[in-house]
Amino acid sequence: MTAAAAPRTIRPDADPIVRLNNLSKQFPNGPLALDEVTFSVPRGQLLCLIGLSGSGKSTLLRHLNGLHQPTGGDVEVMGVDVVRAKRSELRALRREVGFVFQQFGLVGRLSCLENVLTGALGRLRGPRMSTLAYSTSLRRQALEHLDRVDLADRAFQRSDTLSGGQMQRVAIARTLMQQPTLLLADEPVASLDPESSAHVMDVLFRIVVEDQLTVICTLHQVELAMGWANRIVGLRDGQMVLDRAVADLGETEVMDVYKRVAPGAADAAITDLIDTRPPAGVRR
Repeated sequence: MTAAAAPRTIRPDADPIVRLNNLSKQFPNGPLALDEVTFSVPRGQLLCLIGLSGSGKSTLLRHLNGLHQPTGGDVEVMGVDVVRAKRSELRALRREVGFVFQQFGLVGRLSCLENVLTGALGRLRGPRMSTLAYSTSLRRQALEHLDRVDLADRAFQRSDTLSGGQMQRVAIARTLMQQPTLLLADEPVASLDPESSAHVMDVLFRIVVEDQLTVICTLHQVELAMGWANRIVGLRDGQMVLDRAVADLGETEVMDVYKRVAPGAADAAITDLIDTRPPAGVRR
């Protein structure tokens, strides 16, 4: 795999796509999932959220498109007040916010091309029952997106015959078909081997560079976050404990995010977190 290009410098005055101000979330009869989290994300940045399971990473992502409502604070995405938005405003916003999940969510019996085409349904009227029901221009766009994730040669292959890494790249191509301004990725490489993980992260990085797309990605693998992100935000027990540009970070500082581990389990947990390293030749 070819090493990715060097990350762009993100201007601190770039228009923010996301603004969080004292975001808090208390689930009924549950823990405080987010505790007054405040940060903003400019256009064209790849930001990785890291932290132990249960630290609030996925909960934070789900506030950005209104899947969760906060118990305190403000959420603004592309100028929309997500907390107070009307239902029609949320629908419009969600058309501009792509979401890539750990579970790929492909329709196995459909070809890769058909799965990618479904990403355009939010801007079309009525259902589409086959590839030919989409316009020629949309089919061309879908093929171009498959080419961008290095899978143009699998366009007419059933998606359930692909490897996990290939499935995730088809899912990314489907999200690109949505023409999002913001892409959210929740543990997109959690179930993949190291080489496939690196390939998926490389695809996300190239999209940021080429499209000036904003990507917020949750990860457990510190080495992947250090290798591809522009910036890392660390959460611990719902609180933000780290917010730094990767260029200014060392691995020791990043691992401090994971300090609160059960006695006797710390060494094993840290070993698991740093075990998934990009293959030789991939940008670090």
